[in-house]
Amino acid sequence: MPEIELSAGTIAYEDTGGPGPVVVLLHGLVHDATVWRAVTARLAPDHRVIAPTLPYGSHRTAMRPDVPLSPDTVIDLIAELLDRLDLREVTLVESDCGRAQTVAVRHPGRLARLVLISCEAFDNYPPGAPGTMIALACRVPGGVTLMAKVLGLKALRRLPVGIGALTRRPVPDAIVDGWLRPLRTDPAVRADFRRYNLAVRKDELLKAADGLRSFDRPALVVWAADDLMMPRAHGRRLAALLPKGRYVEIADSRTLIAEDQPGRLADELRAFVAEN
Repeated sequence: MPEIELSAGTIAYEDTGGPGPVVVLLHGLVHDATVWRAVTARLAPDHRVIAPTLPYGSHRTAMRPDVPLSPDTVIDLIAELLDRLDLREVTLVESDCGRAQTVAVRHPGRLARLVLISCEAFDNYPPGAPGTMIALACRVPGGVTLMAKVLGLKALRRLPVGIGALTRRPVPDAIVDGWLRPLRTDPAVRADFRRYNLAVRKDELLKAADGLRSFDRPALVVWAADDLMMPRAHGRRLAALLPKGRYVEIADSRTLIAEDQPGRLADELRAFVAEN
């Protein structure tokens, strides 16, 4: 997997190459680019797919300790990645986290389309039981280490405070092990994770929602019909405030639709990118 040195540190990313339309896939906390593996495989034949691993706890290389790490840092990092790779007419896609909303508001220049998939929005931040657990773990000394150990126990992975809240079906253990390994083994990555979460501002996504009213490019909001963390009403609200927004629900799925229904999600993305 290639890497690129950005202002905040080194980022690894998957790049399928090719001349097709550019689709950039962004993941959520304690996941990496592998959460998109089945969607990427379906899009790669006729799209150039870029899937970075962001500094959300599953990154393999810690960020620079002298650079503040916060949601704002990651927003700027995403924009810098698009610039450094000279990506144009990008379809920016994000699942779970809400940073793409602010990227679209602050850095729309390289974007042609926006796709928001069952993500943090409005005042749902941090979302659900897993979000509350992460927030608490980051405020308690040793809390992130303990959280990583608990989530690493295979017998507990389907609990509603863990992966069980995010998917209807078990994620393969090898994939989850990869997501958790950096938090479990690298103190610098744990420090990054804690720094990021302690810098969260409750009003960030409320401000982003206001800004999205002026995002005048096509936008697709895709929501999981069985989501336990992200209210479906939020998906409809996002689609309604986007001037060219459209709302789609995908049945038999929770927040990580890319895990539960990758084929249906890839079909929706392909059709959306192909629209004039």
